[in-house]
Amino acid sequence: MDIRPIKTEADYQAALAEIEQLFDAEPGTPQGDKLDVLTTLVEHYEQLHDAIPFPDPIEAIMYHMESRGLTRHDLEPYIGSRARVAEVLNRKRPLSIDMIRRIRAGLGISADVLIQPYEVVQAAA
Repeated sequence: MDIRPIKTEADYQAALAEIEQLFDAEPGTPQGDKLDVLTTLVEHYEQLHDAIPFPDPIEAIMYHMESRGLTRHDLEPYIGSRARVAEVLNRKRPLSIDMIRRIRAGLGISADVLIQPYEVVQAAA
């Protein structure tokens, strides 16, 4: 079994090609073990080089609302009054730590997503 770290895109492509050939290997066999090791190496390489950034917090909330048929009214227990919900969703007010905690607990949106920096529109002076 000739396995080495994946350091370049060429190494990555070669590992993918080998995984494709070994895809139907039985677990517990030498080919199955090689498949397991190669997929672990590929996953590690992808985490380092192709990490998907977290979405914008407001876009994540909007997606969550749309995918679950929620309205702005449904956000009031987590964000506050109707006006406060509008301010947050229109990017005129940032999410507070308390809002993030309530949204995470109530809607299940990851705090890692909600704490990401995002642009807030400043009112004209």
